[in-house]
Amino acid sequence: MIRALIDLYILLLVVDVIISYIPQIRNHQICLQIKKLANYSCGPVRKILPKNQPFDFSAIAVIFALNLIKVLW
Repeated sequence: MIRALIDLYILLLVVDVIISYIPQIRNHQICLQIKKLANYSCGPVRKILPKNQPFDFSAIAVIFALNLIKVLW
C-alpha cells in the first residue's frame, strides 16, 4: 500500500515537471493543484539547492529519496 502511494506521488512529480515545460496549461486549476501537491516535498529541497542553476533538480532529488525509501521499506 505504501509503495503504491509512493509510486503515485512519483507520477505526480513527473507530471509536475512536464507541466512546467508547457506554458499554455500552467494556469489551469488541475495544474495548479498538482503544483501545490508537488511543492510539499520539492519546496524544502529547492531551499537547499543552489538557486542559480538552469534547471530545477528538486523533483529528481525527491524522486531519488522516495525510491530509496521504497527500497528500504
